[in-house]
Amino acid sequence: MQKNGKQPTGVIGLDAVIDGGYPSGSVVIINGSPLSGIDHIARQFWKVEGDGGIYLMIDSDVEEGMVDARTLTPDAFPVYYQGRRIIIDSLSSLILNFGIDDALRCLLLARKQAIRDESTIMFLLYNNIHKPEDENRIFRIADVVLELKAVTFATEVERQLAVHKLRQTNVPKRLIPFNITDKGIELSTTSRVV
Repeated sequence: MQKNGKQPTGVIGLDAVIDGGYPSGSVVIINGSPLSGIDHIARQFWKVEGDGGIYLMIDSDVEEGMVDARTLTPDAFPVYYQGRRIIIDSLSSLILNFGIDDALRCLLLARKQAIRDESTIMFLLYNNIHKPEDENRIFRIADVVLELKAVTFATEVERQLAVHKLRQTNVPKRLIPFNITDKGIELSTTSRVV
């Protein structure tokens, strides 16, 4: 349920880190590798109770309740923007299938829709497959940019969340460790000591 103009993230510990959740009326970009957990963060946001949500799946098997968007063109997406939480999985596929200009147009239309409906529209973006200048254009349009990454230390992998952009809120100055559990992503309350 929406509180103070924010949408709950569905991720344990994340709402506190980003000052109450994702801003309503915004476009959120979740950036990372396919193994980083970006699909978890999207599903957790989709499944937050209240206000309804739509999940447009382009990249993978369509689960119950999702919209099969594999054959949709970017200009057909706005018809499905219903509810307070909309997820497009993924912006990377839109870029690869239709080009950066159509993908940017889709982002700009999503932003207008989000502002009008006070919804939050999330796009997944896979790293290391797009031109840096295209990523920069995407990040400029977005209101929120989160990156999930994995860092290897000798015999362990530490997963970290970076908040790069957050409209109307201070951006945390540190990387936040997180774990992937059977319930999804949970921010860790402990930090690695070097």
